[in-house]
Amino acid sequence: MPAKPTQQTALVTGASSGIGAATVRALMAAGYTVYAAARRIERMQDLADDGARVLAMDVTDDGSMVDGVAHVLDEAGRIDVLVNNAGYGAYGSLEDVPIDEARRQFEVNVFGLARLTQLVLPGMRTRGVGTIVNVSSMGGKFYEPLGSWYHATKFAVEGLSDSLRIELRPFGVRVVLIEPGPILTEWSGIARDSLVDASMGTAYEANARKVASVLEAFDRPGRASEPEVVARAVVRAVRSKHPAARYPVGGNAGLVLAARKVLPDRVFDAIVGSIYGH
Repeated sequence: MPAKPTQQTALVTGASSGIGAATVRALMAAGYTVYAAARRIERMQDLADDGARVLAMDVTDDGSMVDGVAHVLDEAGRIDVLVNNAGYGAYGSLEDVPIDEARRQFEVNVFGLARLTQLVLPGMRTRGVGTIVNVSSMGGKFYEPLGSWYHATKFAVEGLSDSLRIELRPFGVRVVLIEPGPILTEWSGIARDSLVDASMGTAYEANARKVASVLEAFDRPGRASEPEVVARAVVRAVRSKHPAARYPVGGNAGLVLAARKVLPDRVFDAIVGSIYGH
């Protein structure tokens, strides 16, 4: 059934779990018609049961994105909010991570985000209204040893979004960055596993185990925040008349990013090194 003309429509990627699933629920609770997109459509049955319109989409497959956006536009007639949440972190030394894996991280975390934005922009620009929310990370400003490829993708998302925010301002389209700190999702486990696997038997193995233990320590209640913290920030941003450019949320992200702004590189390097045993 098409969405009511007065009801705004949102498209959320990476919606099968974690931040994406929480964002879908939060936007539905705020009154949006929400299309939940992910590769693993079978994992979104609970969202469908609750009223989300689930959609199979792979952000590394151009045809999948083109078809997905066309499907939403055919049913709902418009996309008012795009939440680019799909992404992952594969860790390991720059020396040891295969270049194909590095490219895949950029395909998912940067190029998929950019291509989906390209697909929804004509409608937003023509109507003179719309909001693009890019889920970055405090890792777009902060850095860790053995995380160079992941952080490179998030630094790229930050730069892309800042440029796009000014670029689209004359057309009434807003661009917002969400910068989560540690969040209780699958992300940390995937990052730790990739780190240990990539470093096995290499010169970086001992360091990798130290970094993995720090990531595991951060991935605990009390240090990491629930995904709903991020979802609430997304809703606050899209409903705001004048949203902030960026929203650091969860896991002391605001404190870490404030420190990054004021501390000299040498001091910040020393702090990061002490945390990660380098």
